[in-house]
Amino acid sequence: MFRHFNNIETAFKHVKLFTFVIIAACMAICCYTVFESYRMVTAAHDRIYLLANGKALEAFSAERKDNIPVEARDHIRMFHHYFFTLDPDDKVIASNIGKALNLADGTARKQYEDLKEGNFYSGIISGNISQKVTADSIVLDLETYPYHFRYYGRQEIIRPTALVTRNLVTEGYLRNVSRSDNNAHGFLVEKWHIVENKDIRLERR
Repeated sequence: MFRHFNNIETAFKHVKLFTFVIIAACMAICCYTVFESYRMVTAAHDRIYLLANGKALEAFSAERKDNIPVEARDHIRMFHHYFFTLDPDDKVIASNIGKALNLADGTARKQYEDLKEGNFYSGIISGNISQKVTADSIVLDLETYPYHFRYYGRQEIIRPTALVTRNLVTEGYLRNVSRSDNNAHGFLVEKWHIVENKDIRLERR
């Protein structure tokens, strides 16, 4: 009889062990399923589709910190492009300056107003002058915030009788702001000023 009880007790222990193993396995499977589901949902959120020429192209999002150097330099480049790219047309001037001022603080507006008061823009129109700027390099310090930058570029001024090339050096700071249709990178140029802007070449036309 005692032997019978021992067999029952042993069988009960085996059942308990088996049940524990089953429960542990179920919990492991559930945890793995939850983890994989979360990973797949996160991956799906990082995937976006762009519509180009009627075709859906897959793209992947990235953390902002991964793109700060690229986005910051492009923001600086586009600000200078809009501010210094001018044609003898008041609508073109107003459009480009408006886009530039969306990317900068009041220091850029002050520079614009000073140029306007000095009849710079009316001289562009009356003299049939065009100008454009090309970036040579942008030195950006990401170790401190706001981010200090120095822009080196070349400015071409096309007059009816001459082509003038000038060097252009400016500096300022970048701070983070909200992204918008008018400010895709979410930066704002601050404390901006022109360090150097002088003729380096004159070609007769």
